[in-house]
Amino acid sequence: MSKIVTFSPAYTLVPTYECFNRCTYCNFRTDLGKSPWLTLAEAEKQLQSLQQQGISEILILSGEVHPQSSQRQAWVELIYQLGELALERGFLPHTNAGPLSWEEMSQLKRVNVSMGLMLEQLTPELGKTVHRHAPSKVPEVRWQQLVQAGELQIPFTTGLLLGIGETEADWWASLEAIALLHSRYGHIQEVILQPHSPGSQQTCQTPTFNLQQLPGLIHRAREILPAEITIQIPPNLITNTNWLLSCLTAGARDLGGIVPKDEVNPDYHHGDRQTLTQILAAADWQLVARLPIYPQWDSWLSEKLLAVVEQYRTNLAALKYFNETLS
Repeated sequence: MSKIVTFSPAYTLVPTYECFNRCTYCNFRTDLGKSPWLTLAEAEKQLQSLQQQGISEILILSGEVHPQSSQRQAWVELIYQLGELALERGFLPHTNAGPLSWEEMSQLKRVNVSMGLMLEQLTPELGKTVHRHAPSKVPEVRWQQLVQAGELQIPFTTGLLLGIGETEADWWASLEAIALLHSRYGHIQEVILQPHSPGSQQTCQTPTFNLQQLPGLIHRAREILPAEITIQIPPNLITNTNWLLSCLTAGARDLGGIVPKDEVNPDYHHGDRQTLTQILAAADWQLVARLPIYPQWDSWLSEKLLAVVEQYRTNLAALKYFNETLS
């Protein structure tokens, strides 16, 4: 019997690439005023083009507007409206827009089946280097977001960015902190282990993370994290098939959102899904689509959100039965 590895058929909407942070490894951000914000009309056009493509998740991924900016309220409202629009078109929104206030998270919870924020690393030492000009990358600020997600019962994805100047001890400390927080609130769905991969837009010479370390890191992470937290790895950043399979053997069980364009790592494209399926099948792995909320967190959703999720679950069950009948 094949082993299961999951992915989310996803598409990314970017409200704005503008960001007040200046992380030196970033390949996503633009300066204020350098790129127009996404309009609802353009978002509607993009969503319409997805109707027959098997997309379930709409990842709303945004650059960050400063908490004290006069544009902050309009930005949060745009993210809310994009989530609302995605739901109306039958998709499942998942928002990652940087640290948000309690009130902002409460508002966005109404139009998202799950949310996320990369912890990256808990060590404050990166504030002296790659995060020197990134106020929202202060570990306490990001940690507070994870706490609030738990208090608000928001199914949540977080993760570590690897190879940006942290130590191995920092990995274990960050993972242990996530595990402890989950034991309190039970809200962490996934932990992403994302190797830094240099891109054409970054402003520093941070080298590529050594992928030979990744299987061992995953194995240790699997020991630290509770079993119900899925470990996710990005296949477009692990292009060597042997290393990818080694990561799955070590305990990774999800490949994240496979999207037309990885907005965070635009230099690294996802390969053809059919080819990936064949590669995995040759090693006795079955690639299976999932939703951006795992079933054990369905009870946290409002009736409105749950109705959309249940329809997807019904359709996925019918497709699974159809495929098994044919085989």
